[in-house]
Amino acid sequence: MIDPAQLTDPAVRAFVSAVNAGDRDAFEALLAPGATMSDDGSDRNLTEWADKEIFSSGGHMSVASESDGGRGLIVDYRNNTWGEMRTAWRFDVTTDGRISRFETGQA
Repeated sequence: MIDPAQLTDPAVRAFVSAVNAGDRDAFEALLAPGATMSDDGSDRNLTEWADKEIFSSGGHMSVASESDGGRGLIVDYRNNTWGEMRTAWRFDVTTDGRISRFETGQA
């Protein structure tokens, strides 16, 4: 596994750290205005999804590998709802270093 502090892209590194710390404020500060996301190919309401899949269920990301300059991750993701699963994550980052979109789904 890759230590989150060693991830290449600073925005993705901060995202993983915020998720693992359960830090909703840090997570939201990373998002660009109007940020979007999808889960298994379906667009979701980002705020509702994050609350359900991360913050109210103890979400945690163990990064197995990274690609695309650190904006693509393979993660063993776990939460109290679904247990652990291998997932793929892809991030779009703005020029000012905020996440404008992320996509996740089964790897």
